Amino acid sequence: MHADIPLIATIAAAFTLALAFGFMTEKIGIPALVGYLLAGIVISPATPGFAGDLHIAGQLSEIGVMLLMFGVGLHFSIKDLLRVKKIAIPGAVFQMAIATALGVGVATFWGWDIGAALVFGVSLSCASTVVLIKALERQGIIESMNGRIAVGWLVVEDLVTVIVLVLLPALASMLDPLREPQSGGSLLFDLGKTLLQVGGFIAAMLLVGKRLIPKLLWMIARTGSRELFTLAVITSAIGIAFGAALLFNVSFALGAFFAGVVLRESELSNRAAKESLPLQDAFSVLFFVSVGMLLDPRVLLENPGAVLAVVGIIVLGKSLAAIALVLLMRYPLNSALTIAASLAQIGEFSFILAGLGLSLGLLPKLGFSLIIAGAFISIALNPFIFRLVEPVCGWLCARSPRAKSLEQRQDPMAELPMSTERRFLQGQVVIVGYGVIGKTLADALLIRQIPFVVAEQNRESVEKLRSDGVAAVYGDAVEPAVLIQAHIADASLLVITANDPVAIGKMVETARTLNPEIGIMVDAEDFSTAQILEGAQLGQVFFSDRLVAEAMVKSIEQRYSDHAS
Repeated sequence: MHADIPLIATIAAAFTLALAFGFMTEKIGIPALVGYLLAGIVISPATPGFAGDLHIAGQLSEIGVMLLMFGVGLHFSIKDLLRVKKIAIPGAVFQMAIATALGVGVATFWGWDIGAALVFGVSLSCASTVVLIKALERQGIIESMNGRIAVGWLVVEDLVTVIVLVLLPALASMLDPLREPQSGGSLLFDLGKTLLQVGGFIAAMLLVGKRLIPKLLWMIARTGSRELFTLAVITSAIGIAFGAALLFNVSFALGAFFAGVVLRESELSNRAAKESLPLQDAFSVLFFVSVGMLLDPRVLLENPGAVLAVVGIIVLGKSLAAIALVLLMRYPLNSALTIAASLAQIGEFSFILAGLGLSLGLLPKLGFSLIIAGAFISIALNPFIFRLVEPVCGWLCARSPRAKSLEQRQDPMAELPMSTERRFLQGQVVIVGYGVIGKTLADALLIRQIPFVVAEQNRESVEKLRSDGVAAVYGDAVEPAVLIQAHIADASLLVITANDPVAIGKMVETARTLNPEIGIMVDAEDFSTAQILEGAQLGQVFFSDRLVAEAMVKSIEQRYSDHAS
């Protein structure tokens, strides 16, 4: 019967098996994405039993790519990148260059031509946004300094990959030795035409889309219909992607990415992300299942050495490059290991790039299968690699003086300079964390001329604060040395904007040991965290819901008071 209704049969089989395998992989601590790929392998033509329709799966995966890239654009934040630009930009470029070079070297050794080797190498260099975010959330460090660096690093990788996706079709004739070589003028013409088309599309999005799309969403939002709003968001993603391909000859992926970037500027961006998430998730599952359908499992048996080399580049090559650069930038060993673990995998961008290389005739089918196999294994290994970060860091520090010095390195930013004026260090407020709340507090204290010292894990923020004449110290305030450098013994108040109750407890313990009379204020992420902090008597606890309610009560009281008078 399924031969007569291949669309329904393929979707039903894909979702059913994805649910089953995704549930099983999550239960054993492996990302569900591995289960989706496994579901695709089971229903692929290369395995016995039911075979899904590859043509239909391919078209469904295109929608998945659009919505996936739309989601990436919707969460793309220049501000997040700028906060860690000094480490994220050189780090991502350096790591991608090393991974690409390793991939090109291995592929050349196998006898592949330069076009196939380059596509192969670049595909191994870009980590998965989906896997990274979920791994950081699972570890509870997405808002930490290490988490911000990893996310900023990946944003740079995504941008570089988008540029490669744009330029690859124009460069295909030059990279493929079997095609007729183009003259230099013709190649430059194709590149110029591609860049002009992309530039025209970006200009249209910035000049027209940035104004038109948010206004249309506001009009639809005012109707009060949730279904219409969701439909409008999805139409924006797919419609702009299709229009970009039709009018500007730009890929679906790039069109959807910029649709998300433009929509992010709207005040309705959070609602748009929330409303479109279920459909994004559903088609993303189909995308990963369709990728799994393209994997021939025999590659694992027939080319174990090649698969091992690919996994080695992804897990070891990329990780060692990341560790080297993070340590070179004077960040501690723990940060280097955490960021390396975050990026020791590949995913959706690798599939998109490899798929484009395959369609252009640059990448052989074996190369595509090796990339999928490498992604499958690296994603499965990633949670276990994360769990090794703390034990490995502790083990190295306990046995190697060099490793211990890298973890607790002497950094000029970790100590307040001798030139710091005494007025900063007597009865001052110590602010831990220079995020939105920390910055707002610091600005208010500056205006009121109240002395304060900032303790922050972002080295760039500390450098900027010091250049502005603000007393600041670099490091994790969980370490007593950081609060000691902030002169906590002389402080009148400690304000903590961290979200980890365990870390907050350690900071409070250090502060009260060195200064029993110190006042303590803590920012709680949510009600449950506030209850934990209040129960442990860690200080005066603030959280947004309570503050909003208190402000409303005051406003109501004021209204009734005015009315009574």
